[in-house]
Amino acid sequence: MTEISNYITEFTGLSALVQQKMLSSIILIFILWGLKYVAHKLTFRIKDFKLQYNVRNVLSYVFYIIGFLLVGRIWFEGFGYFATYFGLLSAGLAIALKDPLTDFAGFIFIVFRRPFQVGDRIQIGDHSGDVIDVRIFQFSINEIGNWVDGDQSTGRIIHIPNASVFTSPLANYHKGFKFIWNEVGVLVTFESDWQKALKILEEIGNEYNPQMASDAEKRLQKDSKGFLLHYSNLKSKVYLDVKDSGVMLTIRHLCTPHKRRDAKEFIWKRILVEFAKHTNIDFAYPTVRRFDHNIEGKEAIEKEQNFK
Repeated sequence: MTEISNYITEFTGLSALVQQKMLSSIILIFILWGLKYVAHKLTFRIKDFKLQYNVRNVLSYVFYIIGFLLVGRIWFEGFGYFATYFGLLSAGLAIALKDPLTDFAGFIFIVFRRPFQVGDRIQIGDHSGDVIDVRIFQFSINEIGNWVDGDQSTGRIIHIPNASVFTSPLANYHKGFKFIWNEVGVLVTFESDWQKALKILEEIGNEYNPQMASDAEKRLQKDSKGFLLHYSNLKSKVYLDVKDSGVMLTIRHLCTPHKRRDAKEFIWKRILVEFAKHTNIDFAYPTVRRFDHNIEGKEAIEKEQNFK
């Protein structure tokens, strides 16, 4: 071994001490890599995929930190000298690597403050999607929306720097109250029996997952301990408004973030079926019409009725 060490010193100029430290570092890294590999294999026994992912990530970070400290201990005589060196190095890196360091600070914020976690549906800045991965410098989302309607996936993966949590507004569909309010607007003509239409829509709104309001109320009692959340009514409701082309009836109801499009489809199918049964309810749309007050006005209609 001495002859090999002397040969390497002659050929590369590396001293025997440096060679020893390099060999120790390589062996240590190999051992840690093997332990990390075995630990990751064991995590596949966990049936809960979300828990499995989180455990695997935590184990990776633990092994990285242990490796960094142990390899550093090999190369530096004492932690005092190491701390001094690391302090000077950090000062230089803080200037040269401002953005990556900010991303790392964002990672620390995400891990400890938990504004979101893997599996949550979020919107940050102009991007919306389901969080599928969180790493030291960036997190990834499975994009929803954009050219696809109904908050469904586009199939694209967007990687967002962790620093964005400090600079962009963040909306979490799951944090706190785990339901969202969805609205379906139905426009009927002024000549339609809007009262009957309103009653039909109230019944349809209550048909969609009748257990939803009860589940949401239980969830609200739990979530209101951490957030100031208050709703006076969690049941489906129909609101009335008047638009240029007719009477607007809007169903407002609760649904889960991933079921918004399914809920809208269910409601529209029921509306089309029920409205088809009534000849005095018609959908309205932008139109141009001529109105003759002498023939169509209320006084004219009243005179016609009196004449009959």
